[in-house]
Order: sequence, then structure tokens, then C-alpha cells
Amino acid sequence: MTEIFKLIRWQDVVDILVIYYVVYRLLSLLYGTRAMQLVKGLLVIGILATSARLLNLETISWFMGQILNITVIAVPIVFQPELRKVLEELGRGNIWKRHKAQKRAETIAGEISKALIYMKGQRIGALLVLQRGTGLKDFWRTAIELNADITQELLISIFWVNNPLHDGAVILDQSKIIAAGCYLPLTEDSDLSRWIGTRHRAGLGVTEVSDAISLIVSEERGEVSLAINGHLSRNLKDDQVHKLLVHYFSGEDTEQQSFLDTLRDEIKSLGS
Repeated sequence: MTEIFKLIRWQDVVDILVIYYVVYRLLSLLYGTRAMQLVKGLLVIGILATSARLLNLETISWFMGQILNITVIAVPIVFQPELRKVLEELGRGNIWKRHKAQKRAETIAGEISKALIYMKGQRIGALLVLQRGTGLKDFWRTAIELNADITQELLISIFWVNNPLHDGAVILDQSKIIAAGCYLPLTEDSDLSRWIGTRHRAGLGVTEVSDAISLIVSEERGEVSLAINGHLSRNLKDDQVHKLLVHYFSGEDTEQQSFLDTLRDEIKSLGS
């Protein structure tokens, strides 16, 4: 072992670290796109081809080689939009910015997730509204404006029983808590169960007049519900809430269609 370490130069270590860093950043940029599925497929083909060579399976090795040759030609044609986007991001340096944005999104999502878990465990009712393209100033300009950092402790304290603000909603954007004690329009859906309370009806109502997202904590049932586009999904799992929050705070909902597709997929998985 000592002899092996003697053969390793410091330049070799630098080479490995740089390649690792570049590959990691590229994969981060491709994550969530069609091209990421291609990368996974290429890894599987590479593993099969290597295994076939080690086992001297000549026919399989030849077949896998042909597939790789075809793939090299097909990839630039089929995935031209994704590849162009990667090169543009590299040219602007946005690949590094995106990594920072993702880390920030994970941090904020973690703060909100922990607050929601605590509140549902303690049966503390809460209503959080995530502002998107449609401004919600009509609902928060008469409330208590905060412009505060998003922290677990602040969210819990706002909704703590006997706090003067606990009955209203908290409105957030992708950077801060805008206001607390906000009163929202109730849903006009007459088909809702009579067991659905005022907090849920308000959370649903704001999504009928805007593109906002509502997260509601039920003090009676100790569960978190999601409202979006006038649709209510109850009893979300903790990891589902966290994923949705990461998508929101990473700015991925600026590409509205892909963000809504993600939300729909998460909502559909609630019943599984």
C-alpha cells in the first residue's frame, strides 16, 4: 500500500478532484431534464459493456459497442436543446449560481418543513401561502408586514395559540416572510365536505383567484394539506412537502409548466 501511495503525484490528485467537480456540476445542471435520463441509460450501457468484456462475451461486447456508436451520433440531434442550455449556462457562469440557489432552497425548505412537522405534531393550526406570479398585495397590505427571514422559530411563534396573528395566514415569497395575520377569500366550492374548516377554505380560496400555493396545518387532524389551482390534497407526507418547497424556493416555478407538472406528480402520489 505504501508503494502505491508513493506512485501518486499531487498532480494526479488535482486531476481527479477537478474532473469530479466538473462532472458533479454538469450532472447538477442536467438534473430534472430529459438529458438526465440519457445519462442514466449511458451508465447502464457502459456497465453492461464493461462486464461483457471482462467476461469475454464477444457478441454482447460488439452489440453494446454498436449501441454506443449510434448514441454518440444521436445524442447531439435528439438532445440539442438541453445541450445548448448546458453550454449557455456554462458560458454565463450560472452553473455555480444554480448550485448556490439549490443550497439556499434546501435550507429554507428545511426551516419550513421542520416548522410544519412541529405544528402538526403539537396540533397547532397554520396557513402558509407561497406567492408566485400573481401578486398578493391586496391580501397583505392591511395585515402586519414583516419582511423577515424565513425561520422555523418565527413561523411557529406566529401560529402559537393566543398569538394575535395566529388566526390569519402568513404570505411568503421566495426570499422572505412578507406578512402575517392576512385574511383571505374563502373558496366558492359548494361541494366541499362540511368538515373542511375555515382555514382550509381560505387556503383553497386564494388559489382560486391567483396562482399561489397554500400549505395548511389542521389542528384537529394533525396533518398538512396542499391547495393549488383550486384543488385540495390532504395528508401530505413530510418528504413530499419538502420536495415541493425545494422546487419553489429554487426558483424552478419560473418555468411554470414544469413546476406545475412536478406538483401534479407529487399530488398523484399522495394516494400511493
